[in-house]
Amino acid sequence: MKLIVLDRDGVINEDSDEYVKSLEEWIPIPGSLEAIARLCKAGWTVAVATNQSGVARGKFDLSTLGDMHFKMQQLVMEQGGRIDLIVHCPHGPDDGCNCRKPKPGMFRSIAEHFGLADLKGVPVVGDSHRDLHAGMLLGGVPYLVRTGKGLRTLEGTLPPGTQVFDDLAAVVDHLLESSR
Repeated sequence: MKLIVLDRDGVINEDSDEYVKSLEEWIPIPGSLEAIARLCKAGWTVAVATNQSGVARGKFDLSTLGDMHFKMQQLVMEQGGRIDLIVHCPHGPDDGCNCRKPKPGMFRSIAEHFGLADLKGVPVVGDSHRDLHAGMLLGGVPYLVRTGKGLRTLEGTLPPGTQVFDDLAAVVDHLLESSR
């Protein structure tokens, strides 16, 4: 199975320091939905792992989160693709859960869902250190995008082996080209 794990905010859709709180605020990054569709057409399985502490902070509720994910799925399907699994952490940073990135709980759930012992060699695409570190704990390969908080993340030290791309479409170009 060719599996890829994507962060949501800043990778698939525009991010906001004030949180993406509504359907109207969920705006796809140009080229991201088409990139997911291209992966699907090439036989990839797409999973999304996303911290959503706005739920714990009372910025939006689980129903609104579900609506945003439904919109994301619909828009990807309109491009001929699909997202096979979406996992989220609704907790705040001080809640002590094991799912909030940089902890590996969501990635462990993804591996279990697909019957994998780990995520060794699986591309993990994010715009923050949290995204990259969480995936690497289970053997994922880090890909940083410059969208979202990516430029800020570049100012720090990246995990060893991190590949950096302008956006998700560029990551997908690279993956599809290298798998030929």
